[in-house]
Amino acid sequence: MRRAGKSATTTDRARPIDRQEAHEIQGFGHVTHVPIALSESVASQSVENLNQVLADTITLRDLYKKHHWQVSGPTFYQLHLLFDKFYEEQNDLVDTIAERIQMLGGISLAMAADVAETTIVPRPPKGREEAPVQISRLLHAHEIVLEESRSMARQAAEAGDDGTNDLLVSDVIRANEKQVWFLSEHLVDVPLVKAD
Repeated sequence: MRRAGKSATTTDRARPIDRQEAHEIQGFGHVTHVPIALSESVASQSVENLNQVLADTITLRDLYKKHHWQVSGPTFYQLHLLFDKFYEEQNDLVDTIAERIQMLGGISLAMAADVAETTIVPRPPKGREEAPVQISRLLHAHEIVLEESRSMARQAAEAGDDGTNDLLVSDVIRANEKQVWFLSEHLVDVPLVKAD
């Protein structure tokens, strides 16, 4: 241990200072002022809305990974790849949404327990489900994200928060609509081998 007044040895300086604890520098739910020409009340409302979209997007992302691992049946290969592709796209949205929250002076949800407390996407069973059920579950989660994103985009536009409005419309809504289109086509009841 180094004593006051003595110079540190090379070994002492290379040692990490681990297990540090301190008070939070910003509490969750508190928005700090960032000079981006938005009032704190507008930023606070956008942060609250975006944290809800974030929690539901994280849950949707994780549903894709769950189904990627657990899919089975004659379309296994195609769905396995599709679910993983859409997982990655949702993961990019998670990062974009979280960064917007931070830009507004807020704190983004980050831990699984906090996401689980916040999301309104229904929790799936732990076990494996049939592919049509997996797709239906994903479509329902997308619908939740789309409904709240449309409402929150309107709120942001009315409040003058163009950045949040643009993120919700250009990134979240467009990506989710495209994924819904791809997924819903898998539930059309057409013959697999021989046409009617």
